[in-house]
Amino acid sequence: MDSGILIILRGINHNEGDEPEDMVAVRLWASEKRLISLQYRKSKALMQVSESINTHRGPKTIGDIVTSISAKVFDYIEGSIGLLDERMDLIESRILDEPDKQLRQDISEIRKSAIMLRRYIAPQKEAISQLRYSDTNLFSAKNLRRIQESQDTLLRGIEDLDAIRERSQIVKDELVNALSDKLNRNLYVISVITAIFLPLGFLTGLFGINIGGMPGVDKEMAFTIFAACLTAIVVIQIILFKYFKWF
Repeated sequence: MDSGILIILRGINHNEGDEPEDMVAVRLWASEKRLISLQYRKSKALMQVSESINTHRGPKTIGDIVTSISAKVFDYIEGSIGLLDERMDLIESRILDEPDKQLRQDISEIRKSAIMLRRYIAPQKEAISQLRYSDTNLFSAKNLRRIQESQDTLLRGIEDLDAIRERSQIVKDELVNALSDKLNRNLYVISVITAIFLPLGFLTGLFGINIGGMPGVDKEMAFTIFAACLTAIVVIQIILFKYFKWF
């Protein structure tokens, strides 16, 4: 604007009980003689810069203050993105060790966080770009370099968020495949056991009918012989399964 610059930034929410993705708006009005900040919720980045000014260790000029605030805001954003990336690494490691259906929810939460962060971060890239090329005397050459660094930080953050979104989909597919393989292995074991006991069940059912003419009814060794035959059938089946490499 003619008499100053209006800057609206979004920073990570560090307030207790709030989600980091529920970002805090930092509103700045900067002119040659004053800097006014309005906020509804506390911003950790803004409080740190304010504290450094009060202790006479912080920025001295309006341009220094604006660039310090933007740098702090974007540094915290970069740190939050790094935490998302670490969480994704941990989930990927857990999938390789022991896949669990609960990990689907964790992956969805990370993807949702990445989408929400990108929604607020992407427009700030354009705002910082306009701020860098704005026709104002508030910023020195050093301030413009810091603004360029902040813009580079945002660009890296957006690229990292896009990578996290794509990676989350890949990791989710890996989880689905791992769970499917685990289920298929369990079903295969059940199928093998069923195949082994199917002829045994048929024979025991056949010889268990209570009608006349059943062989071995009056012989004491009939049960032993029958049990030995069932055992031999099981052994033969296992040998055949091993031969055909069914397990």
